[in-house]
Amino acid sequence: MISRRNIRVKVMQTLYTLSTLENEVKPGEPQKLLQQHFDQTRSLLVYLIWFLTEVTRYAEKDAHQKASKHLPTAQDLNVNIKLAGNELLWKMMEDEALKEQFTKEKPELIADRELIRKIYLTLTDTPEYKTYISNPSREKSEEKKILEFILNDLMLANEIFVSHIEENFTNWDDDGEMVVQILTGYLQKPGHVAFKQMMSTDKEQFARNLLQTVWEKNEHLQTLIIPKLKNWDPERIAQLDMIMMKMGVAEFLYFETIPPKVTINEYIDLAKDYSTQQSGQFVNGILDNIHKELVLQGKMQKVDYKKP
Repeated sequence: MISRRNIRVKVMQTLYTLSTLENEVKPGEPQKLLQQHFDQTRSLLVYLIWFLTEVTRYAEKDAHQKASKHLPTAQDLNVNIKLAGNELLWKMMEDEALKEQFTKEKPELIADRELIRKIYLTLTDTPEYKTYISNPSREKSEEKKILEFILNDLMLANEIFVSHIEENFTNWDDDGEMVVQILTGYLQKPGHVAFKQMMSTDKEQFARNLLQTVWEKNEHLQTLIIPKLKNWDPERIAQLDMIMMKMGVAEFLYFETIPPKVTINEYIDLAKDYSTQQSGQFVNGILDNIHKELVLQGKMQKVDYKKP
């Protein structure tokens, strides 16, 4: 589920955090910081699912509130609650793995209840909702379609909702697109997401090895980069650029399954997205030069970084 690009971003962010710490880094602290980044991804996914289920279930709450009025009208007593019984919704609510995450994450503690109500009320005025409740039967495609409509058109397209997410999840810009893809897949097949393990074993190993390699081989990686800087003062180079170059060189040397071209392209894109306007071209030039030199010197024999 979590992509290698996203893994690289989190390793980069972890290394940047470590570089800013004033105190000596304790054993195990780098991996702990990295895990916190991955935990944030899961928390964001869980909250988006929870918010979606709350909007969907609000139909029942709305009906109860209107029926409880001192003098309810006939309309108040006949609120359509088909949405609250959405079959896809209840498959999600019956997912033991999801229920466990709701208990652990406690999304209700950061919830904006008024925003949930407003999104639900906006929903009830849409043609999509009126078409949905006009059909007394429950068709799988329609059950999923209305939830996707709430997610895409009323939540993700809502500036107020996005601002709410940004305020509570600093990783929204990094993880948002990927997490929404995971959530969309979850709506296709509730119960298939392994919330406790958000990435495959090989990707998890890649993440931990990449972090550990760059952290432990920092000085060696720097000796390969600095000679290529020519007139650039290493102290004046953007910290993120240096971190990304170290990560790239580490992949050249110690990760035998990753083609050098893939590595270079990945860090060009990351530099463009996370550093300065000139960083993409700069990182490209340095990594390309180092790669060519390593090839000429016959040093592109990729081995386990733990070996001498």
